[in-house]
Amino acid sequence: MTKRALTVGFIGLGSMGSGMTRNLQASGFPLVVTDVRPEAAADAVSRGATWVDTAAEVASRSDLVITMLPTPRHVDQVLRGPDGLLGALPRGGTWIDMSTSVPEVADRARADRPDLRVLDAPVSGMSVGAANGTLQIFIGGEADDVERLREVFEAMGESERILHVGGHGAGYAVKLMINQLWFSHLIATAEVLSVGVKAGVDLEVLRRALVASPANSNFVEHDVLSILDHGDYDEGFALALACKDLGLSSDLARSVGMPYELSGLVDQQFRRAKAMYGDRAGEMAPFRLYEDLLGAPLRRTATTAEVAR
Repeated sequence: MTKRALTVGFIGLGSMGSGMTRNLQASGFPLVVTDVRPEAAADAVSRGATWVDTAAEVASRSDLVITMLPTPRHVDQVLRGPDGLLGALPRGGTWIDMSTSVPEVADRARADRPDLRVLDAPVSGMSVGAANGTLQIFIGGEADDVERLREVFEAMGESERILHVGGHGAGYAVKLMINQLWFSHLIATAEVLSVGVKAGVDLEVLRRALVASPANSNFVEHDVLSILDHGDYDEGFALALACKDLGLSSDLARSVGMPYELSGLVDQQFRRAKAMYGDRAGEMAPFRLYEDLLGAPLRRTATTAEVAR
């Protein structure tokens, strides 16, 4: 079957799914789509996608189905709810879950339908990466399935950043650990910068010292600049979803019997920020907790930002 003949079913057209479907279409894949909000599919439909009302219809009209949904509960509902995906996928059909989820949902699906080809393939790169087709994709499952579907993944992500990370469930685990570490970097960076500034050190001098030191991280060197230069706390990914991801990370640690004291502290700070600024605040809003304590936003001046460049 050639790429042009492969019809992709896609369920979940939010801030991530909308960009991913656009790039699938640009790469020549016909799409069959659905979402709880029909208006979310307007762009895809205007580009030639076929709208259907149920997950079961997506399965019946597609060669493979991708889900990109907010939580494991939503994935399970799409699989097992009325007109669900699980009962409608053909024998030997393919389901790729690109949601940030947990292994248990896919494990149950494989137990109920052992004939299915199932991959977990969560992503990093935020909505910008989804729109630009530059996502990093972490795939768990059988190697032959990964290679069989590589052109599908390459339509949404950068080839060298599409990683087969292990067997079933490994993709979910890798994504959760990446999120956990990134959120931990955010809290640590906010704390370090606010303490240093309070102690009288110039913000950009401190940041550049950190970048030049063994304590450097991608967050300190790059990601934090959206806050320091623009006051952008990334509202493209809601704080409520970040808290959900932290909860899934803690659940994973418990399930494998490992301690997660630091993760628990980071989780507390994110939930405190959610209580302060609301569910829809950006995922980097916990940074504001430290700015509030400092009594001023942490911002580089135009001069120091230009010098740094």
